[in-house]
Amino acid sequence: EVQLVESGGGLVQPGGSLRLSCAASGFTFSSYGMSWVRQVPGKGHEWVSGITSRGITVSYEDSVKGRFTISRDNAKNTLYLQLNSLKIEDTAMYYCVKHDDIWYSTTDFRNRGQGTQVIVSS
Repeated sequence: EVQLVESGGGLVQPGGSLRLSCAASGFTFSSYGMSWVRQVPGKGHEWVSGITSRGITVSYEDSVKGRFTISRDNAKNTLYLQLNSLKIEDTAMYYCVKHDDIWYSTTDFRNRGQGTQVIVSS
């Protein structure tokens, strides 16, 4: 059974930083592309960043480019998202997503965890 457990969210002031983690189990983590997506109440999931299975290719949604960094440690079965220079509009529930092959998808968010809440507020 695929399990994705996010952690690391919290309350932070604008300009601050957080590091999100996603512990994966139940599948061969190193064989699958992964993504981070986020959701605010009343809206659909928004793709934030993706990374291929070996971490060679990464991509970001335009609003987070230069501020967020996705990475993975396949030896630890863990996905990360470093969030820097946080803005109020980054407030959302953040989810990690497992994709169906070595690549990530910007639209398929079926296999996701329970999420970790990020609140950016002064």
